[in-house]
Amino acid sequence: MDLSQASYFHIPSLSSRTLVYKGMLLADQIQAFYPDLADADMASALALVHQRYSTNTFPTWDLAPPFRYLCHNGEINTLRGNVNWLNARQNLFSSDVFGNDMAKLLPIATPGGSDSAIFDNAVELLCHSGRSLPHAVMMMIPEAWQKHATMSAQKKAFYEYHSCLMEPWDGPASIAFSDGSCVGAVLDRNGLRPSRYTVTRDDFVIMASETGVLEVEPQNVRSKGRLQPGRMFLVDIEKGRIVDDDEIKAEIAAAQPYRQWLTENMATFDDLPRPDLNGDGEALPLDVRQQAFGFSMEDLKIILAPMAREGKEPIGSMGDDIPPAILSSRARLLFDYFKQLFAQVTNPPLDAIREELVTSLMTTIGAEQNLFDETPRHCRQFRLDQPIINNAQLAQIRAVDADGLRSVTLPALFPVDAGGQGLGESMAELCRRAQESVAAGASILVLTDRGMNQKQAPIPSLLALAGVHHHLIREGLRTRCGIVVESGDAREVHHFCCLIGYGAGAVNPYMVFETLDE
Repeated sequence: MDLSQASYFHIPSLSSRTLVYKGMLLADQIQAFYPDLADADMASALALVHQRYSTNTFPTWDLAPPFRYLCHNGEINTLRGNVNWLNARQNLFSSDVFGNDMAKLLPIATPGGSDSAIFDNAVELLCHSGRSLPHAVMMMIPEAWQKHATMSAQKKAFYEYHSCLMEPWDGPASIAFSDGSCVGAVLDRNGLRPSRYTVTRDDFVIMASETGVLEVEPQNVRSKGRLQPGRMFLVDIEKGRIVDDDEIKAEIAAAQPYRQWLTENMATFDDLPRPDLNGDGEALPLDVRQQAFGFSMEDLKIILAPMAREGKEPIGSMGDDIPPAILSSRARLLFDYFKQLFAQVTNPPLDAIREELVTSLMTTIGAEQNLFDETPRHCRQFRLDQPIINNAQLAQIRAVDADGLRSVTLPALFPVDAGGQGLGESMAELCRRAQESVAAGASILVLTDRGMNQKQAPIPSLLALAGVHHHLIREGLRTRCGIVVESGDAREVHHFCCLIGYGAGAVNPYMVFETLDE
């Protein structure tokens, strides 16, 4: 084999405890293809088997499960965001184990990999950072903990602390995992994938998507059941027993004083003084600014008014009889160019209000720390119950000036007379000021298009945000700050999703509030 053909070269495993076999085979061909699996001298206390190729990438040998740590049935719907943030964090990685060789690990996420392969990459990273395999899995697929009435305070503190380190890898997924010392499985928080297990009287444990994959005499069945949403099933080979979900998580959650760290470091709106909102006001009347930001009568009557009155997004069909933004003869908002960027999957939508037990809008903004460590500093962030904030809350964030939490406001405007060239120059200046602010210790950047007038036009909020976001990634500074957008053009759910997807930790749609007040 020519090893220069990198896309055809793949090492399934280099572990002293696990062997990974894979191939583009039918099930009945495995024994003939790998004769060592049928050899009498080949013995193992555990086995993970996956019989299907990836469904969201081209089926190639290297992307066929199992991977180094896991098999995966389902989908990681948040994959693009997870990968983007994993890549952004890479400049913070530091470890005595890898030393100066850390750069050789990058990128952590395999380019062109499936959601299963990249999930395995992240699990492997966390395990090599010194965490146990169950600990790593708890970080990546947390239970629905925020509204859990009976969950222990210690376990809630664990999940809240780790939400400052890594966002959930969410979607309908059943993950089976092993490091050679233990073997287990975890189900997504909604329980949208099946996992059933059987324990026999002669000490076999069988788990699969369905029951009955292996024949077991009824009299030999000791117990059987179904893995519950967010729960973990674990067999510890070294201890020789099944470890209960509560026992696993209680032990891991007690490893550090997570609640104390959160109490001493995490800030909320309740911790800050009430702001004075008596400002100078805007230079231009509201209707003029509405026109500048592209508000239409349809926005006012069909979108904003029903949302304010009924607390929900207006219902419409997926069909759209107007031209796509790129083909339209009319000026369109930048958000409109991303209308068709959505997941083509059959999973039900989630509603954070009506399904609050399994969904959460909580987010944190601020500087992140090295993912290989766990210290109190990791949760020195600002917690928001939801990413959409009002004027008073934004004023509180602007006033933050404490150890590890300091905000800087940057105007996102450009000179009207300079046209496109002026827009480009203003974007470059905005990125330069953002870089300088972070280097000087700012942990929260507020990008605002307030202050527009006849001479200064607003930079589209999505352009300003994405430009700063990617510039800071290139400079290795992105995870040293959170970004808040004070936006006059964002007004639909789609707009907020685009801003959050491109790096915003919070959005203040001040023009929406002014319009509704009027």
